[in-house]
Amino acid sequence: LMHRLRSERTGISYLSNEAEDAPVVLCLHGFPDIPRTWASLTEDLRDAGYRVVSPWLPGYAPSSLEGPFDMPSLADRFLAFVDEIPPGATVRIVGHDWGSLIAQCLLAKEPARFRAAALLAVPHGLAFQTNLEEYPGQLGRSAYVGLFQLPLFSDRVVRAFDFSFIERLWRKWSPGFEPGDDYFDELKLCLRSSMPAPLRYYRNIPKLKAFRETRQILGAGPIVVPTIYLHGERDGCVAPELCQGQEAWFSALFEQLILAEAGHFVHLERPAEVNAAIVRWFQSH
Repeated sequence: LMHRLRSERTGISYLSNEAEDAPVVLCLHGFPDIPRTWASLTEDLRDAGYRVVSPWLPGYAPSSLEGPFDMPSLADRFLAFVDEIPPGATVRIVGHDWGSLIAQCLLAKEPARFRAAALLAVPHGLAFQTNLEEYPGQLGRSAYVGLFQLPLFSDRVVRAFDFSFIERLWRKWSPGFEPGDDYFDELKLCLRSSMPAPLRYYRNIPKLKAFRETRQILGAGPIVVPTIYLHGERDGCVAPELCQGQEAWFSALFEQLILAEAGHFVHLERPAEVNAAIVRWFQSH
C-alpha cells in the first residue's frame, strides 16, 4: 500500500510504502510524467525488501509549484528532502529524464548520501553536451525545448485540445508504446493543476548562471557512486549516440544497457528487464 505524504520543509509531496526500517530507494520521474511511472518498479523493489519514495517533482501538483527550477536549486531542494527520509541513512536513487539530471547533480554534490544509482534515458549532462557536437541530429529531436522558451505561446500549445501535444510527445519518444487512457488521464490532471511550472524547467536551460553552476557541479570530477544506466535503442527524445563515452564521468562501478525495441519510457516499455537490472544492481551495492 502506498501512502501520500508531504515534506513541509521542501514542499515536496510523495508516495511511499511505509516500510520504516527498510533501505530507501528514491525514484524521480521526468517530463511529462508522474510518480505512477514507477508503479511496476515499486512492486519489484518492495518485494526485494526496499522502501520506495516517489515524489512529484517540484512544479508538479500536489508538490509545490514554487520555483526556482534550475538544476543547482533543485539539487539543494532534494538534498534537503533526502535529509528527511530517513535522516542519516544512505539511500539508493533512480532517475528518469529530468529525474536523471537531478540525480546526477545529487550524486556529484553529496556522494556520501547515496549507496547506488540507476539513471534512465538522459545520460551524464557533460557527455550529452560533448556528443551534441558530434550528433547535431539531436537538435531536431530537442526542438520542443525551443518551443518551451516562448512562455505564453507554448503554454497554450501544450494545453490545447486536452493536452494532445503531450500525447504526441509520448508517441514520438516511445514509438508504438501506449501507456493507456487512464494513465494519460492522471497525467493530464496533474498538468492541468501544474501548468506552466513543468515548462519552467526548460526555460532555465539558457540562463547562463544556472548553466555554469550545473557544469561546475557535474564537472567537479567523475561520479563515485556505483551507477547503472539504461537507455532505449529507439528513444525518440534522446538519441542513444548521446550516451557514448559517458563512462568517463563515472569513476566507480558503471554499467550501461541499451535495450532494443524500447524508446524513451524504457522502464514502462520493458519493465521486466529494467526492474530486474535495477534490483540486481541495488542488491549488489
